[in-house]
Formats: sequence, C-alpha cells, structure tokens
Amino acid sequence: MKRITVKDFRDRKGGQRLAVLTAYDAAMARLLDSAGADALLVGDSLGMVALGYDSTLPVTMEQMLHHAGAVSRGAARALVIADMPFGSYQISPEQAAANGIRFLKEAGCAAVKLEGGEEVCAAVRALVRAGVPVMGHVGLTPQTAGQLGGYKMQGKDLAAARRLLAEAKALEAAGVFSIVLEAVPARLAEIITRSVAVPTIGIGAGPHCDGQVLVTNDLLGLFEKFVPSFVKQYVNLAPEIKKAVTSYISEVGSGTFPGPEHSFGGGDFSGLLEES
Repeated sequence: MKRITVKDFRDRKGGQRLAVLTAYDAAMARLLDSAGADALLVGDSLGMVALGYDSTLPVTMEQMLHHAGAVSRGAARALVIADMPFGSYQISPEQAAANGIRFLKEAGCAAVKLEGGEEVCAAVRALVRAGVPVMGHVGLTPQTAGQLGGYKMQGKDLAAARRLLAEAKALEAAGVFSIVLEAVPARLAEIITRSVAVPTIGIGAGPHCDGQVLVTNDLLGLFEKFVPSFVKQYVNLAPEIKKAVTSYISEVGSGTFPGPEHSFGGGDFSGLLEES
C-alpha cells in the first residue's frame, strides 16, 4: 500500500473528503489504517482518553512521543500527525522547531499539529523552515479553552468570525498544509474553507469542510465520561465490553473457564506427583 503523503493530503482540497481519526497505540492504528482512514491524529486528547487526566494540559512531550511512535509503527498507509502538547511550542520558534523535529525523527510521524492563530505563526514558520509539515487548528482550541470561556462554540458573532477567518489565512500564509476547524458555525466553516487553499478538517464544524476528524473512542462509544454533541457514535462498544468482562469473571469464578477446549492436553506425567 502506498503511504499517504502530506502532498497527497493537501491535493485532496476540494476533492474526495478526508477521513481523519485519532489513535494512541499500534493495535488501534493498525485497525483504523486497514479500514482506510486517510490520516491518524495522535491527539493530546490521549490525556483524557488514555491517561486519565481531566484536560490535555498535563500531557508531556515524552508521553506524546511514546504514543506517536506506537501509532507510526501500527500504520502502513495513513498519514500520521502528532499534536504538539501544551508548552512544547509556545516559548519560542526555536523550541517549536526542535520539538517538531523530534516527532519526525524519534516517533516516525509525518507531520505535527499545533493550536492557535496569528500568535503561533512564528512557530509555524520555524517548523516549516526546519522541514516539519504543520497542520493548524483554530476555533475551539482545547489547550486554551479556559481563556475561551470553556469548551464552547467559537465565532458566533461577526467580529469573532472575522478573527477566525483572519487566523486561518495567517496560518495558510505561514505555511500550514491543512487547518482543523473545531466547534465553529457550519456557515463560517464553509466560508473559511472557500477562503483558504489548504484543506480544512472539521470537528463540530458542519459538512462543508474538506474532511472530518473524530476522536475514535467517541466514535466507537468507548469513552463514557463525556460525549460532545457533534459526535456520531457509530457503535456503542462500552456496554459490550463490560458484558464480555462480566462473563469472563463469572466463568473464572465458577471454574467453567478454561474448559478442555482452552487447555493443552497430552503428555504422560504418571508418578510426577509422588516425586514432588
């Protein structure tokens, strides 16, 4: 299978919609990749989905590199993109470039994603100069959700919409190959999509983006703590997993598992008990 490249991803602008999903380990990456996902985002959402944090803020570079490397090893075709965690690109453009290089060099990723508009454009330019492809992210930016009033829709009034459009254009000028639009009105996402030459990837941004991204655990019904209103659950696996585990515990307790079909037979061990 031919690996999808950043150029392939960018060339899909205005064409076949891009399907992006999150992944945090090799096993899930392998499944999503074989099912045909165009890109796998190693999101800092792993903080809440996999590591038990209440937000993305505590996630470290080392944790992201660990999980991103696993996903890269599990994916044979999909473009692997890693979130740059909070604190890994805000201090200086040089810091951003150095950490971005680590994702390509140590974790085998093809690109990185960072959050923000004009305030991160210097970091984007430094990353691109260093040869690190960058995906932008505007609208609801989880790393700075506290400054935005919480996990709420962004760009609701004209002034806010103009600001988001300007941020998307600034990111495009800085060199991003794609932009995530999160939790913005569908009409605004459509306008931004038409106004930039790079693909837009929506999450809670309506149907007019060039692609969509969802947290895989939400899509599969595996994360019960909170399900965003824009998520479509294609299956609800959590109850099925609990049912299977409950059956296992019951059978172990009753001694019905393992049965003969799950045990190794053969061998003549007569006299061994007496010898012991």
